[in-house]
Amino acid sequence: MPAQAVDHGWSRNVLVMQIEMRLHERQGRAVTNFADRLPPAHSDLAREALKDRYIFDFLGLAEDARERDIERALTQHITRFLLELGAGFAFVGRQYRLEVGGDEFFIDLLFYHLKLRCYVVVELKTTPFRPEYAGQLNFYLSAICGQVKAEDDRPSIGLLLCKENNRLVAEYALRGMAKPMGVAEYQLLREIPQPLTPDLPSIELIEAELASDALGAPNNSDQA
Repeated sequence: MPAQAVDHGWSRNVLVMQIEMRLHERQGRAVTNFADRLPPAHSDLAREALKDRYIFDFLGLAEDARERDIERALTQHITRFLLELGAGFAFVGRQYRLEVGGDEFFIDLLFYHLKLRCYVVVELKTTPFRPEYAGQLNFYLSAICGQVKAEDDRPSIGLLLCKENNRLVAEYALRGMAKPMGVAEYQLLREIPQPLTPDLPSIELIEAELASDALGAPNNSDQA
C-alpha cells in the first residue's frame, strides 16, 4: 500500500480511508475471465484494476435501494465513486445509448481506463448474480467494440456489480463468454470494522516508510 500511495498521490486522509476500508483485501479479487481473454500483461493489469467487493456507503442509501437510484447517486457522487473504483477510471456516461439493428440499448455506466487504454462497461444489478447477466454484458461489449472503440484502444472489458455473487457460478458463466469481464459484489452499508490485525501496518509506519524511501532516493547533484 505504500507504493500505491506514492503512485496515486494519495493524501494522508485518503490513505487512512483505504486502510480502514481494507483495500489490500479487496484489490484484484473479482471473478474474471481475463487470463483466457486478454494478453498476459494486459490481463494482470485489468485484474488488479477490479475489486471484490465495492463499498458504496457514501451514497447514504438503504440496502433495498432500486438500481436506477443507485446509478443516479453514484453519478451525483462521482468523485467518491471514482476513488472507490480506483486510479485510472474516467467517467464517460450513465445510461449510455447504443443503437443496434434499429433497437436501442442503454449501458448502465461507461468508463474509460487511462492506464489500460480501454473502455470499461459497468452493469449494476440489485439481485444476486445470474448467468444470463454475463450474456447481456457480452453483447454490450461487442457493441462498444463495434461502434465506440478506436483502432488503437485495447479490448473493452466489462464489470458486473451484483448484490451477491456465488463465485463458482460466476466462474462457470464467464468461461463461455467471448469478451473479457469480471463479476464483483457491492454493498451500500459498510460493516462495522473489526480491530486492525497485528500484521496490518499503521498509518504512522507507512508514513515512516515513505519518508525513508524519499531520503534514500538518489540525488542528481551527487551523481554529477
